[in-house]
Amino acid sequence: MLLLRRRSPGEAEKRPLVVIKLDIINRVADKTGVPKMKAEQAVEALFHSMKEALTRGERIELRGFGVFVVKPRKDLQAHDDGDADIDVDDDSGDDDEF
Repeated sequence: MLLLRRRSPGEAEKRPLVVIKLDIINRVADKTGVPKMKAEQAVEALFHSMKEALTRGERIELRGFGVFVVKPRKDLQAHDDGDADIDVDDDSGDDDEF
């Protein structure tokens, strides 16, 4: 089972638990018996491959786990408390969604 941890030590109990990349690396090392350095390389390679596929606009389907897809979204506009409007431009205009 993966180690789940709070986002920060003082957060309220009702906040969701999170798994960080280091937790995944440690779990891969424990389950496979490979050194943590090799497990880290494997996890990094997996994430890199996923990022490349999403960048190319491909959909990633992992049966029994989930689907990753980049969806286009509208540009965001933020407003300052003062008089001026501030445009927030997120170059891609896409959202990574899981």
